[in-house]
Amino acid sequence: MSYVNPDPEPERSTGLEPGGGVPPGETPPAESSLPEAGPRETHNPTKGWAKGPMAAILVLVALIAAFFLVYAIVLII
Repeated sequence: MSYVNPDPEPERSTGLEPGGGVPPGETPPAESSLPEAGPRETHNPTKGWAKGPMAAILVLVALIAAFFLVYAIVLII
């Protein structure tokens, strides 16, 4: 396997001026502002948790905490 330098030599690269600079017209135009970056999104889901899943998680956490509390009391007695 031969080694190939990924950095081109400035003297041999096309589109470069003698000092290694790039002349105008060789580079793509500057990007426009961020609001024009993509298509307009008309449907965005609501942020945060819905009440149903959050209530189910809280009930599950309360049941697990109660289980460990009762288990600790049984071990003490």
